[in-house]
Amino acid sequence: MRTSRRLPNFSALRAFEAAARHENFSRAADELRLTHGAISHQVRALEEELGQPLFVRHGRQVKITHQAQQFAALLGKTFDDLGAAVDAMRRDAQRQLTLAAPPWFAARWLTPRLGTFIELHPEIELVLHTGAAVAGVDAAIVFDLGHHPGMAVERLMEEVCYAVVSAHSSAGQLMPLAPTLQGVELLRAVLAGAGEGLLRRVVAAPELAAGRLVRRDDRTVACPEAYYLVSPPGAADQPHLAAMRRWLHDEVAAFQRQHPAVT
Repeated sequence: MRTSRRLPNFSALRAFEAAARHENFSRAADELRLTHGAISHQVRALEEELGQPLFVRHGRQVKITHQAQQFAALLGKTFDDLGAAVDAMRRDAQRQLTLAAPPWFAARWLTPRLGTFIELHPEIELVLHTGAAVAGVDAAIVFDLGHHPGMAVERLMEEVCYAVVSAHSSAGQLMPLAPTLQGVELLRAVLAGAGEGLLRRVVAAPELAAGRLVRRDDRTVACPEAYYLVSPPGAADQPHLAAMRRWLHDEVAAFQRQHPAVT
């Protein structure tokens, strides 16, 4: 088990390592964009904390001690390892794309199609969040009126509703949409033969294609809401999000050709 140790100030360690490598306080100051006096102060503070001199001083000239030379070499390797770890974390962050979508949309439309995106872009690590929040992610697919002040908003697709019934039941009374029976819950009730339901195209389309649902008639009910891609200003043109945008538009176009809003 690793025990916590009281380590010297990080800035002092950086100042000492640079001074030791150059064996010159001025060049260390130039590298770290500090003043000669700041480097000298940091090194003296480190010497006081360690209880021994790190440099032998002759006016403005300095010569590193033997023990300090070994210490500086170890610090240099440690800083190199730390820099490599930070670079790796940054590369991972650049590879990752976080996307949010409503649960029913993610389950019924987005997730079944994501395999093609992953095949096209294996370099992107996609993290999918199900929810309505647009904060804290690279982009979010929302189903609303598209009012998101301060954000970049791009319309993806309109939505309509179909009156549908289970293919294995006789037509009954139209089941009204209710807060307790929305989306997937209503779909399950209709599939179970509980009656007819007014379902969003995105929810009903897979079941219609599979023959588990049939439309009651050819009527469609237009929804005032639509699907939008919402992202922070300027983020839409970032490579990973731009790739997602292109893929979404291609998938939406294919879906709308197969399931047109007006038939």
